[in-house]
Amino acid sequence: MKSFEVNFDGLVGPTHNYAGLSEGNVASLKSALDISNPKSAAKQGLAKMKALHDLGLTQGVLAPQERPDIHTLRRLGFTGTDAQVLSQAHKEAPNVLAACYSASSMWTANAATISPSADTHNNKVHFTPANLTNKFHRSLEPETTGNILKAMFNNDEFFEHHLHLNDNDHFGDEGAANHTRLCGSYGDKGLEIFTFGRSAFNRDMPKPQIFAARQTLEASKSVARLHGLSNDNTVFVQQNPDVIDQGVFHNDVIAVGNQNVLFYHEQAFLNTAKFIDEVKQKLPQQAVHFIEVPSNQVSISDAVNTYLFNTQIITLADGSMAIIAPKHCENNINVKTYLDNLIIGNTPIKQVKYFDVNESMKNGGGPACLRLRVALNAQELDAVNPACIMSNSLFTRLNTWVDSHYRDTISPKDLQDPQLLIESRAALDELTKILNLGSVYKFQQV
Repeated sequence: MKSFEVNFDGLVGPTHNYAGLSEGNVASLKSALDISNPKSAAKQGLAKMKALHDLGLTQGVLAPQERPDIHTLRRLGFTGTDAQVLSQAHKEAPNVLAACYSASSMWTANAATISPSADTHNNKVHFTPANLTNKFHRSLEPETTGNILKAMFNNDEFFEHHLHLNDNDHFGDEGAANHTRLCGSYGDKGLEIFTFGRSAFNRDMPKPQIFAARQTLEASKSVARLHGLSNDNTVFVQQNPDVIDQGVFHNDVIAVGNQNVLFYHEQAFLNTAKFIDEVKQKLPQQAVHFIEVPSNQVSISDAVNTYLFNTQIITLADGSMAIIAPKHCENNINVKTYLDNLIIGNTPIKQVKYFDVNESMKNGGGPACLRLRVALNAQELDAVNPACIMSNSLFTRLNTWVDSHYRDTISPKDLQDPQLLIESRAALDELTKILNLGSVYKFQQV
């Protein structure tokens, strides 16, 4: 049966702003308190989705979170009307208000971990939303993420949904940003690679000294158990603590895989040789292309600033692969030179396509952050909510929707504006009708 990898890109929300909330994320901190451009950001994301659709790929859309999160502000003791809650939070706890306005759900690589049916014990596609406990602003997401995923993949015959892991840093889970999969075709049984930053219970294991390691070994193993994966089709590898301290907050900032290609920096993993040996032992039927980028060609700093590894590797209709990269890669001489040489080398990667996703890059996420990969066979794809699959008409409708509801700019002082809340809820209420999601947001359920 034919199989596909569908990229579900996060739609940038109407309150997109730069709050600099993510310690360890260089770009996020650098852009803190800048004026953001929500309409431009949403259109950049939609243009990328449409471009992949036009390349012949199946492309999906994943709805944003409700922001500001008034429910959380009320849980934290702010009272009165919605306008009074915003005003009180702005005066007494502006950092908390900024967190409840976070735009971070646009990076759907962190939304969940997905295991395709070819890998799982019951031959269903498994979904586990990430709990994202390391950052308060991201820990607000998993419940709504679960609601949205269930509305998109709403068929018990093919899909199995799990509750996110316990809301505790011992089981800190950052989703697909620390997970990749190697395989032949997307429908073949694959090897799922879980990358972790530290162990919560083994204190002798190395860990970073400056920035927190967000993904724990315990979380990765729990997700693998929930999904019914076996020892034969899983590998657990530790991320190099030194690169976490240099701003590599997720593994997808330093490594990315697609089918039989693993593209990674030589400093990405703590014990690369052992890791590669294990991959070869557990995936002997595949001629895996291990593309290791040396530090003397691309430094960690260049990798972080350009998001060379936070690119997408996609398989085109002719079987060759292309890298979907941000313009920052094209504008960096070291990275551009490396990519120019890569596509003429002896690997399946034969093209690089550069995209303007500057609004996302400024807030700390590249093309790979923007998408959640879901491998599906033909029957499973037919069972996906069709309203969430990109088409020419959906592209036009969503651009019109953005034009109707999004502001051109948002500054930090706008976060206390109650009208922004009203505008955001009106936009999301209409979006759930466009994408046929039902009442996935708390304001719709009250």
